[in-house]
Amino acid sequence: MNRPRPRSRSDWQVVWFKRDLRITDHAPLREALRHGPVLGLYLYEPELLQSPEWDPSHSRFIAQALRELETEWTRRGGRLLLRRGEAVEELERLHRETGFVRLWSHEETGNRRTFDRDRRVARWCRERGIPWEERRQDGVVRRLASRDGWAERWATTMSGRIESPPEQLGSGRPTGLASDGVLGPEELGLGPVIQSELQPGGEAAAREVLGGFLQERGVGYRTEMSSPLTAWSACSRLSPYLAWGCLSMRTVHQAALQRQEEWRLWRSAGDPVDRRWAGALSSFQARLRWHCHFMQKLEDEPRIEFENFNPAYDGLREAFTESEEGRSRLEAWCQGRTGFPLVDACMRAVRATGWLNFRMRAMVMSVASYHLWLHWRPTAVHLARCFLDFEPGIHFSQAQMQSGTTGINTVRIYNPTLQALEQDPQGVFIRRWIPELAQVPDAFLAEPWRMMRCQQEASRCVIGVDYPAPRVDARLAVLEAKARIARVRSSTGAREASRRVYLRHGSRKQGAFRGSDAEARYRAGLLQPSVHPPATPEPGPFQQELFG
Repeated sequence: MNRPRPRSRSDWQVVWFKRDLRITDHAPLREALRHGPVLGLYLYEPELLQSPEWDPSHSRFIAQALRELETEWTRRGGRLLLRRGEAVEELERLHRETGFVRLWSHEETGNRRTFDRDRRVARWCRERGIPWEERRQDGVVRRLASRDGWAERWATTMSGRIESPPEQLGSGRPTGLASDGVLGPEELGLGPVIQSELQPGGEAAAREVLGGFLQERGVGYRTEMSSPLTAWSACSRLSPYLAWGCLSMRTVHQAALQRQEEWRLWRSAGDPVDRRWAGALSSFQARLRWHCHFMQKLEDEPRIEFENFNPAYDGLREAFTESEEGRSRLEAWCQGRTGFPLVDACMRAVRATGWLNFRMRAMVMSVASYHLWLHWRPTAVHLARCFLDFEPGIHFSQAQMQSGTTGINTVRIYNPTLQALEQDPQGVFIRRWIPELAQVPDAFLAEPWRMMRCQQEASRCVIGVDYPAPRVDARLAVLEAKARIARVRSSTGAREASRRVYLRHGSRKQGAFRGSDAEARYRAGLLQPSVHPPATPEPGPFQQELFG
């Protein structure tokens, strides 16, 4: 029996998994295997687990994905180490144990903590003389000089070859390496998961969700994505799998293209087809492009995690948010007790399920920012904990977009009463998540405070006792918010800052004005400061609406 020749200590390659919990279409893993024997590494990093955006639900999803990933490594003869500790300390420990010669990983567009951690790791690698090979995972481009030509680069990346899973991940294992194993939120000291309807983690679950959407659920995507009643099944529900890397964006993009081609072939052959698929697939593909478009903003300008895109809006809401009344409103909004039924239903639903459809995400952020006059940072942090699909690059730029602080987007203020009447006319969603309103008649469900006292008692919902009255007068609050925003937008400083924001972050459709010509057209008023490309549905906030 021929045994593989033992490798030298100096051959070991380490593949560091972060937000890429898969082995399919994993470029760093494939390339590392060509250079020597490979060890997989995942780190439970205390500083990330303690960040204000982290939630036990995130750790549970990751644990499920890691359990599957560990099994795949073992089945292929490899070793995946799972260790708890600070990145540099654990890499130093592993280097002493194995003498590994290269570190491999995907590039990550994360928050400030991951950015600072990566800088420390890069410094450690330089000091140890260990090359750190990073590869692009999606359409985000590091050190991008200009947005001109970005769309073409995205298309090239997405059309690349999808790497199949390696058949073998080991030819011998180093001995004496300890692994902490798969740790869930309880083992990590994060407390229990309170959500009751979370999606499961892992590559297998991701592929099942992708197939279900493209073959069946997605047919009504374009028309059913807005209502909280239909969106739960009509939307793709792929966002958590893309956020944590259980699927690559390229895999999803090419699967959608293949499904679109199948549909066209069936139609040309005269087979019976549902014509809704044409619009559904087109809309879905547009949102895949928007995913990386928004992540690119944080990659280009990391400060927007904490600071306004447009500094002219500094000081607009900060003082009020920190006041006693502001803190009280924030708490009511987080708990789903604002007195606006659809808003409260959404806030309770997202805390229980980790997901909310795009229009409802836009609405709850709009109400927080305009009606309640809260700064986007604390509300964005709360939603980051709620969203199982939290993606920093999308999350913070979209939080600002819905709060009116970019300076280049139309101010859109959602009317929570009108949204309830349009998106949940029979109150099915509201009654599910707000049992206090279960017996309120349909005619009053969007505005229960309009009921007379006798009607409230008959409905077993006394406003101010069983369910809160609205925290603000919606009409007056919106009028005041519009006036405040208008005063800022009309200033010379705001307009000049908006020009800079657009030139750095605005989308560039193919054939659009470029470079200095774009700036000249902007100044002349011929190129509008919008991040929305023509003929593409307006993207909603955060992660899910970019995938549907």
